[in-house]
Amino acid sequence: MLMGEPVMPSVSHVALLENRTVLKLSGADRVKFLQGLVTADIAALTHGAATWSACLTPQGRWQADFFIVPDPDDTCLLLDCATEQAESLRTQLLRFRLRSDVQLEATGMRVLAAWGERPDAALLENAIIFADPRLETAGWRLLDAPADTALTATELDYNLHRLVLGLPDGVQDCEVGRTLVAEANMDLLGGVSWTKGCYMGQEVTARMHYRTLVKRRLIPVASTTPLPAPGTPVLADGVEVGTLRSSQDHVGLALLKTAALEKDLLCDGHKLVPRPPVWLSAALDAAQSSSSNPETPEPS
Repeated sequence: MLMGEPVMPSVSHVALLENRTVLKLSGADRVKFLQGLVTADIAALTHGAATWSACLTPQGRWQADFFIVPDPDDTCLLLDCATEQAESLRTQLLRFRLRSDVQLEATGMRVLAAWGERPDAALLENAIIFADPRLETAGWRLLDAPADTALTATELDYNLHRLVLGLPDGVQDCEVGRTLVAEANMDLLGGVSWTKGCYMGQEVTARMHYRTLVKRRLIPVASTTPLPAPGTPVLADGVEVGTLRSSQDHVGLALLKTAALEKDLLCDGHKLVPRPPVWLSAALDAAQSSSSNPETPEPS
């Protein structure tokens, strides 16, 4: 079932994402319950729409991110999250249940990613499919697709696709309790609502946004050699200005100080070249223009 009816020109790439799990949030209070806990505006989520969101610490630090979509055939919300975080996310959310009428449980739904051209008509009828809400070029996600769905790509192919677009994968690119949502570019990719009101970590997130305090961001980078392991320092003039996060072959994401992007960057002795996409460039230009001002302390 096609969610949101996006204009989609037979899919050239379909991959099974084995590292994803779908949680089902049901109960009469499901929307109100989630609204006060996550960064996206769940109350504004309509039938056929999907959103990207995160749970934060009270200090505005990333704990988990996920896609949220209403189930078209059931009165519930589906959360597409990283498998390694599924149980901890479920436990974390249910801590705030109190007397709310909500139930949260894992499903057996598979998650597929599709990108390229229009999905096959059989998929549109036999899966819950929605456009990736972060970027139009990101493609689509398919939940509960039939087991005999033809796979034309691998998870590595999808990983390369998202890296080229600059899209973060939370468990690979963020650190629990440390990464700010703006550092993960969730503020630029529709993962944060600025109008919904309070949620966990909202005060710090809003202050960073409105005062332009973001000094580091995840930046797509390229190298002439295969990139080293995540966590490898990135240096400029011999000084550490960031760390490499996820990568594949010669492309990756690095968490970098925005003030260092014009410098020569080295990672494990090899030159790194920043490749920010158009959607990221304007925010980087603003950050670089403000870097000439006195440094403003970031929240601890």
